[in-house]
Amino acid sequence: MFRPLLLLLGLAILLPAAHAAVVINPPDRVIISVRDQKLILIENGAKVATYPVSTSKYGMGDFSGRMTTPLGYLQVAKKIGDHAPVGAVFHNRRFTGEILQPNSPGRDPVITRIIWLRGLEAQNAHAFSRCIYIHGTPEERFIGQPASYGCIRMKSTDITALYNQLPLGALVQIVPDRLPTVRKEPRDVASPTIPARRIAPSPVEPGSGRGA
Repeated sequence: MFRPLLLLLGLAILLPAAHAAVVINPPDRVIISVRDQKLILIENGAKVATYPVSTSKYGMGDFSGRMTTPLGYLQVAKKIGDHAPVGAVFHNRRFTGEILQPNSPGRDPVITRIIWLRGLEAQNAHAFSRCIYIHGTPEERFIGQPASYGCIRMKSTDITALYNQLPLGALVQIVPDRLPTVRKEPRDVASPTIPARRIAPSPVEPGSGRGA
């Protein structure tokens, strides 16, 4: 089971504000590697799924207006798109009614599902207000290489699967280096769902962020 989120938040608060870093390896989390352009889902210390992703083509960081991907520990703050069809186009987190196929020419909106992240450390404190999401993209041909404007992009089929596995409050760790070596879950184990955890109240929701 998850270690209490209160412990994680407490560690972040006690460390120096300008350089807070949570040194903890909870047994249930998502890890995203910028170097590998991959995401792994870990449950009870075992790897249960791996997906290719696309992080920012502008590099890493959490500066407003820089369109970079933040590093460190974050958590799932909001989930949007529960019953939307695959390829559903979102504008300001609202389904427009349009549906796009993968690699639709000239189109690059947020599609299918949105997992909105909130930072837990000083180095990613602006992630929520910057509208950093894990989301679907029609530009699937670029998955596996840095191509976003700060968000973590996934194929529609993959984001749908991940969305169903992550509850609100789930931990997401974004690292600059390669993914760690993690043992695989036995094949006969049921489809994973990371246990839910309590999350702190969200700040006022940004009104115009579009994600990227």
